[in-house]
Amino acid sequence: MGSITLKQVTKSFGDVNVIKPLDLHIRDGEFIVFVGPSGCGKSTLLRMIAGLEDTSSGTIEIDGNDATSTPPAKRGLAMVFQSYALYPHMSVRNNIAFPLKRAKVAPKVIEEKISSAAKMLNLTDYLDRKPGQLSGGQRQRVAIGRAIVRQPSAFLFDEPLSNLDASLRVNMRLEISELHQRLDTTMIYVTHDQVEAMTMADRIAVFNGGIIEQVGTPLELYQTPVNRFVAGFIGSPKMNFIDVKAQPNDATRSIGVRPEHLKITTEKGRWSGKVGVAEHLGSETFLHVHLDNGDTLTVKADGDCALSHGDAVNLTAAKDKIMRFDEKGITIYKNAAGGSEAKTA
Repeated sequence: MGSITLKQVTKSFGDVNVIKPLDLHIRDGEFIVFVGPSGCGKSTLLRMIAGLEDTSSGTIEIDGNDATSTPPAKRGLAMVFQSYALYPHMSVRNNIAFPLKRAKVAPKVIEEKISSAAKMLNLTDYLDRKPGQLSGGQRQRVAIGRAIVRQPSAFLFDEPLSNLDASLRVNMRLEISELHQRLDTTMIYVTHDQVEAMTMADRIAVFNGGIIEQVGTPLELYQTPVNRFVAGFIGSPKMNFIDVKAQPNDATRSIGVRPEHLKITTEKGRWSGKVGVAEHLGSETFLHVHLDNGDTLTVKADGDCALSHGDAVNLTAAKDKIMRFDEKGITIYKNAAGGSEAKTA
């Protein structure tokens, strides 16, 4: 079992409230990702769940039991850090075995667990090497292997891929996702990379300034964000925003449209402008179009798009692809009665 429930949890450092009163239920066996900009509180909350940071107020329950004051070693959780935290003088075998030896597990059982974890993580041929003889991706797998042998009720990942290059990040992303499918164990994963969040998560919790703005599946956050912050954070490249006023004295509202929902047309469009930078990536092209009103929109076009700097373009988007936000940044959704309703966090 690996369900975790947070009830009105807070964290303060002196007068600074890093985590404001927060409720969240993490289901047994799910892969949930905490995502948000640097300093939003996501790593602090992960460390609170692990017991590495004290909770200022509120309750943390693990499998229905109050674990708020339980020491880290007795919470039944395993944490994988960004820095790997391996012992450089120990072999891969001994690094993986370390928590089991500390727990005085029988040597035969330790060897069985090491063998099983190494096979699962493709580390069998590296068990006698030292961490300094491994690549970054292999070191991270060793750190994961050390967590696996403990058979925790949940794994906690704190930006585990940040130190890897782009290609290794993609490979490790796939490996961790496949590992979750094989183990069927709860995983909480912290990242500032929304692409990692979108591709790995069953659900995503979007953090901002110590609060959770929205929790939902990747598609829910992409299609029905509750506010402008979530809409702009989820999606790559990020959503385009344009401030508008229905009347001169009205409060400023905004509309948003994703780069993939903008269409280039030869006829007069909703917006017109000239291409600034054109990023040709092979399978797709990103055009940064400077509008006549001074705004800049990013457009996702086909890879064989022939447009380049200085070309005049007209842009349009289907009405159902344009999102609208009120003056507070809350998303405005049309309801069945023809009025409007705003989904709040």
